Amino acid sequence: MKVFVNRRIPETGINMLKEAGLEVFIPEHENLSHEEWLIYCQNHDAILSVGGEFKYDRDFFDQCPNIKTIALYSVGFDHVDIQEASRRNIPVGNTPDVLSKATSDVAFLLMQSVARRASYNFQKVKDGNWGDFDPLHALGQELYGKTLGILGLGRIGFEMAKKSKAAFDMNIIYHNRNRNEEAEKELNATYVSFEELVAQSDVLSIHANFTHEQKDLFNAPVFAKMKDNSIFINTARGGFQNEKDLYEALISKQIWGAGLDVTNPEPMSKESPLLELSSVCVLPHIGSATIEARTGMAKIAAENIIAFSKGEKIPYCANPEVYSVSS
Repeated sequence: MKVFVNRRIPETGINMLKEAGLEVFIPEHENLSHEEWLIYCQNHDAILSVGGEFKYDRDFFDQCPNIKTIALYSVGFDHVDIQEASRRNIPVGNTPDVLSKATSDVAFLLMQSVARRASYNFQKVKDGNWGDFDPLHALGQELYGKTLGILGLGRIGFEMAKKSKAAFDMNIIYHNRNRNEEAEKELNATYVSFEELVAQSDVLSIHANFTHEQKDLFNAPVFAKMKDNSIFINTARGGFQNEKDLYEALISKQIWGAGLDVTNPEPMSKESPLLELSSVCVLPHIGSATIEARTGMAKIAAENIIAFSKGEKIPYCANPEVYSVSS
């Protein structure tokens, strides 16, 4: 089986594929045009897909009827038409669990960085603008005993809640499609409606899977319902937020601050007015950027393809219905 890997990943994953007897191709340059990417896909049986710049939609599957499986180097799969893949009996793998701690670390980091205006103050030092002591200048806020609201209390959200509870004894509320009984028992988390989540959170952190129906979910009317001391955190997908509305909410003091590891669009323009605000911290989508997490992702992506090549169910499948259909 011929496997196309569109970007370099930790060698562990590549070696696993080769040791399993699979033919692996990685292009010499990684900034592929859509046309180059499509040609490579058309000449392979499986794709280990890194990044989300290319879409796996109906048009893709029509042009690449040879593709038998796709292993995503990510947890999220919003760039894949899962229904279409399932209709064509193509299993799509992802990499859950292994990056939960790393991504929640970044959400926790952003929460503290925004609360204490760390990016703004670091820039003052770099600019040689430390200045004299001013008891009232650019004050931050403390997080002890405040309410953390989580949209999407899955694996990553649970890790974020656990850290926040342990460090700051934060009260945990959440909104999910389904109740999380483990979190309710272990963290005394409370299930609330989306409206209650928005209204009650001192920090609102997004950890949900993104769907196109949720585009711009956090917009002007929603920001207007949040507390004026609230901090908005997003380490999931940039599509959740309307950034023009977010900026307006910040400068009008409807909310207090924002920490983003994902932006809309991505990458964020260096001219974005959000970057001028003292209570904003933006990172370049580094949620999984640790040696441990990225190596683990490579292993899982390789395991998914190797299992498929052996005629086995892939162990981490985003569309398990392909197996119930085929059986």
